[in-house]
Amino acid sequence: MARTGPRNSARRVLTWLGAIFVVLTAVLAGGVITGNATWAPKLALDLEGGTQMILAPRVEGSSEINEEQLNQAVAIIRQRVDGSGVAEAEISTQSGRNVVVSLPGTPSKETRDLIQASADMNFRPVIAAADPAAIPAESRTPDDQLNKPTAEPTNASDTNWVTPEVQKEFEALDCVNPAAEKRERSDPAKPLVTCELATDKTPAIKYILGPVEVKGQDIADSSFSQVQGAQGSVTNSWGVNIEFNGDATEKFKKVTERLNQFYNASLAQGGNDPKAQFAIVLDDQVISAPRALAVITDGKPQITGNFTQASAKALSEQLRYGALPISFEIQSQEQISATLGGDQLRLGLLAGIIGLVLVVVYSLFQYRALGLVTIASLVVAGALTYLAIAILGWTENYRLSLAGVAGLIVAIGQTADSFIVYFERIRDELREGRGLVSAVENGWKRAKRTVLASKAVNLLAAVVLYFVAVGNVRGFAFTLGLTAVADLIVVFMFTHPMLQVLARTRFFGEGHRFSGLSPDRLGAVPLYRGAGRIRTAEEKPANVRPRNAGAVAEAERRMTIAERRLAEKGQLTGSSNGNKSSNATSEEK
Repeated sequence: MARTGPRNSARRVLTWLGAIFVVLTAVLAGGVITGNATWAPKLALDLEGGTQMILAPRVEGSSEINEEQLNQAVAIIRQRVDGSGVAEAEISTQSGRNVVVSLPGTPSKETRDLIQASADMNFRPVIAAADPAAIPAESRTPDDQLNKPTAEPTNASDTNWVTPEVQKEFEALDCVNPAAEKRERSDPAKPLVTCELATDKTPAIKYILGPVEVKGQDIADSSFSQVQGAQGSVTNSWGVNIEFNGDATEKFKKVTERLNQFYNASLAQGGNDPKAQFAIVLDDQVISAPRALAVITDGKPQITGNFTQASAKALSEQLRYGALPISFEIQSQEQISATLGGDQLRLGLLAGIIGLVLVVVYSLFQYRALGLVTIASLVVAGALTYLAIAILGWTENYRLSLAGVAGLIVAIGQTADSFIVYFERIRDELREGRGLVSAVENGWKRAKRTVLASKAVNLLAAVVLYFVAVGNVRGFAFTLGLTAVADLIVVFMFTHPMLQVLARTRFFGEGHRFSGLSPDRLGAVPLYRGAGRIRTAEEKPANVRPRNAGAVAEAERRMTIAERRLAEKGQLTGSSNGNKSSNATSEEK
């Protein structure tokens, strides 16, 4: 029969932890060998240095740009930079006229062109739509069964636009986890395969779109308001109102005439023909794809659906400002030195080392040899966090900023706190007279709840801070949350299993004076003393030798109110029983 005791269970858990380290190291090593990763984490702008570009926005046909347009320009640039995979970029306005973009390292020509390009909004008809996930390679349409055009397309909704190459791209596209790489801007005269990303109320969808039929520059204005009912009464739903200029009004009328025919033909099936939809595309990504429920003759369509006031306002602003042909001219570009950040990093690391040394000294002074477990646990947690940050730098382009380093330093104390809670629970069990093996198991049951509650609070604080904060503060929140997860892994998979193993060694099991778990030094009297002798009330830790008085005082100081009242009740009961025994003896005499 297989042995399933605590020692064997601890060894299995330690083996699994070792396997995790081997896998993480192998993954990172694979990235280094292929040239896609490095052993060192990627550093953010404040530590590595980088490039700062000052951009002057330009609007075609106008020499001035207002504050709203400038803020929208910043939002567009931030979207583009984030979509290109550049992390820890800083984007802000300067003097209400220019946009300042600071990027780690040296940006590529593609990134520069992407930042300078004007927003590209247009309207394309939908040819086909499907679920967002990519079709597995083995389930894709065979080459001999792919759609082959039979004639030249007659309009933008014609399925003859779907060539075998377009169908292959459509089936392989993954809109659940879209690629971060930014593609070249699409040709407006050709079909486009793209995504509409998921929102709180709508799932992601992938589309095949026809060529551009109406350009974003043709939007004269857009607004949002509550939708009016058939009798002119205001409803509780929100809509987005678009107004096209004179030339686009006739174009949009012809488009809606065609799309509305598809809608009417599909009414028997619920009106769900995707060819009745008209996609609004910003930078080659669909932001909305409403159906043509009627022919729009006046160039003033209204988009309705599951809008809230906030989402209707957001789409209205995207239509109003995203349609503006805003481009950016690089006025100046300079390299940012990381000297200041390097000095701050050295000071931060010095502070971290000092804190780590103080934790080590305290652990060895307070827990003696048991403090070595704390040190080993900190090393394991540090190695696990380092590997995670290095791999995230490769796979997610995460960059470690100075604020992130501060989060790692703060985590030293939080990680050590978990071990202290556990050790003190074990010591409490020893003071109750339990053996070390039993004390480790019972102490773990009590400490586990406290550690989980503590880390849950840390994680909640990190998540809230990450989503509420902006800039480098998010780097602090991210490392704080990452180290909380690493701490839980280490406590559960290293610290506790290691103590289960050490409790069965002679040095710790027999309570050596330098083990940190000596019952004599903790003021404990075993519950069972051997030869049928059980610990009596008079032999509780309160009546120990003078050299243990300090330990007993410390134990009493740590008692809860309930524990202290229970102890006092026990002493009063013992005293009362002693008086009764004396009286009975006197009467017999």
